[in-house]
Amino acid sequence: LGVGVVVLAGVAYGAGLLLDHGDVPNGTTALGVDIGGSTKDDAVKTLEGALKDRRTQPLKLTVDGKPQTLDPAKAGLDVDAQTTVRDAAGRDYNPVSVIGSLFGGTRTAKPAMIVDDEKLEIALRNVAGPAGAAKDGGITFENGKAVPHYGAPYKSLDVEASKSKVAEAYRQRVTGGTDAPVALAAVTQQPKVDKATVDRVLKQFAEPAMSGMVTVRTDAAHAVSFSPQKSIPKFLSFKVVNGDLVPYYDRPALQQLYGETFSGVLVARGDGSKKPVSVEDVAGAVGKALLGTTSAERIQTIATNGD
Repeated sequence: LGVGVVVLAGVAYGAGLLLDHGDVPNGTTALGVDIGGSTKDDAVKTLEGALKDRRTQPLKLTVDGKPQTLDPAKAGLDVDAQTTVRDAAGRDYNPVSVIGSLFGGTRTAKPAMIVDDEKLEIALRNVAGPAGAAKDGGITFENGKAVPHYGAPYKSLDVEASKSKVAEAYRQRVTGGTDAPVALAAVTQQPKVDKATVDRVLKQFAEPAMSGMVTVRTDAAHAVSFSPQKSIPKFLSFKVVNGDLVPYYDRPALQQLYGETFSGVLVARGDGSKKPVSVEDVAGAVGKALLGTTSAERIQTIATNGD
């Protein structure tokens, strides 16, 4: 009897191998889709066709009870159908799998999920909205003056905690087609910039910066001035970096303001070459001029001889 069982098993095993001549073993499913017994190209087409809506339709969210949607493509969420099929392809010589395929046995391929962490974070911050940023504290320029804004605790989406929850909800949807809203909670956040930091930057930089006109020049014939009322606020602002307020110079806006002022002027560089005045040259000089406390200090000269 034992020998007979072995012989029958051997025959079944051989039959299973003979009949299973596709790239993807018979009985293979991926994300609930039967791709077994087909070539890799056909399996990819079958999988992509079956998953089309599940992959692309917006995810339903609720943020603190309020309905929202999230576009998977913009959030960096997807399924790599080709990698999923490639990983599932190839002969499976396991006797249990081969014989099982003759009697309707199945094997489940692991899906190759794509989660772009950076895109997902940006998308979730967009869902959270600008409310939090408005309460983080900062400094703006109004009517030629520096105006402080002090932060306060606020409720906002916990982006870090939400990323894994949304990624898992997307995986479940493409696997089973379920589309239940993902409940994301808003939590109390502390302002990223405290009052002491706002007051320090206001006194040390923002107020001096807006105290009067500044001028950048290379020589008497090539000079440009910027005023607190009209031009400085167009290129100067502050960014929050690790709880601090750091001056930010909008290079394109600055370049547009000085235009062709330094056209034809060459600056000696450290490697011995001479190149046109760059926006970095102007931004560096402007930064020094904005901190000037005397009329002379608020005029800065870009050295063209490399000194």
